[in-house]
Amino acid sequence: MARSKKTRKGGENGPKFAPRVKKADRNTPEGKRSEKGRKPGNRHNESLLKQNAPNASGKSTDPRHGSKKPVALAPVAKPNVTAEKAKPKQPKMTDEQKLLKLEEDPRLNKLLDMLEEGRELPAEDQKWLDSKLDKIEHLMNKLGLNETESAQKPAKTSNKAVDSDDDLLARFELGENILNDYFSKD
Repeated sequence: MARSKKTRKGGENGPKFAPRVKKADRNTPEGKRSEKGRKPGNRHNESLLKQNAPNASGKSTDPRHGSKKPVALAPVAKPNVTAEKAKPKQPKMTDEQKLLKLEEDPRLNKLLDMLEEGRELPAEDQKWLDSKLDKIEHLMNKLGLNETESAQKPAKTSNKAVDSDDDLLARFELGENILNDYFSKD
């Protein structure tokens, strides 16, 4: 059989389409607008603007949205921002200030309270707590406020159930003497 090329025409048996109708002549379903949006050129049509806003005292309103701020077309040289934003250096904290800040940390106090109640801490919190306690211990050793000397005395007098007032006063004065010695070193 001879080969014949396919055509796009359907021929007699092809589908029949309705004849083309102009857009203006088409019937639109109720509730739908046939044209959408504003007509072109409304922004510059002064007669319509005056009709719509007769009370406007000669001011033309621009319906465009956005900023009306003029934009510089040439690049503007920016001043050195890093020099302005640089914070003045604050004096370093002393060891006493560091120690007080660590001891007043609310997270540290909360975790210590949880330990005293017998609760277990998550691994991350336990690691953080250990690091903070190590810092506190290091600062106390550095300041000479470590409790090793005062801990040895009660160990000797641990036979007594309660420390007497004289022992407590002696321990308090010992701590004051150590603190005075530290300040006199400077």
